[in-house]
Amino acid sequence: MSSASERREELKAVFHQAQSCVKCPQLAAGRTTVVFGSGNADADLMFVGEAPGANEDKQGVPFVGQAGRLLDTLLGEIGMARGDVFVCNVLKCRPPGNRDPLPQEIDNCQDYLFRQLELIEPKVVCTLGNFATKLLRADPTGITRLHGRVEERLIGPRRVRLYPIYHPAAALYTPAMAEILRADFRRLPELLALPGLDQPQPVVVEPEPEPEPEPVIPDPDLVYDEQLGLF
Repeated sequence: MSSASERREELKAVFHQAQSCVKCPQLAAGRTTVVFGSGNADADLMFVGEAPGANEDKQGVPFVGQAGRLLDTLLGEIGMARGDVFVCNVLKCRPPGNRDPLPQEIDNCQDYLFRQLELIEPKVVCTLGNFATKLLRADPTGITRLHGRVEERLIGPRRVRLYPIYHPAAALYTPAMAEILRADFRRLPELLALPGLDQPQPVVVEPEPEPEPEPVIPDPDLVYDEQLGLF
């Protein structure tokens, strides 16, 4: 098992790898920067949104602007700060015009998210909004039905408590939605206090055995000649 400092160094390596990613040519051509994620690299709580917006693309940090400030406020109300958690998105590059991510883009980018989960080792993953919830659950059920309902899920290599909540942007101008979001946030300390889940055993790939050499059949004439030399 790697130490926190070793995992942090590995996460830095993944960050540098993502900075030069061109798996999605349209996203790579149009981005200002890769928005990898930010926060505590050893956090028990991870927030996962959909994709960077215009401000995030400029600053290279997820969840800035009004939605980010609301997220900070909600964390403060439960005694936490942005530096206590890790915040990232399903996509690390901004889609043009803030359109929905395409299936191929999700496939291209998912290994970065899985590596973040593997190296940060969160106990609870909060999906923010409809898109991230549907993606990480691999199910079309919407956030209206699922928000505030915790479930155990295997996401990539890690088993976590998945906790879907509304996206902070949805609560900015709807007081009723903001109160629902606050109520869901208030459950987070309780979920974080639960013991961690048992993790699946890593798959060990056994090396294939080397083929046995073919038996050497001696040349009868050579054996006869060698035996003659004994006398």
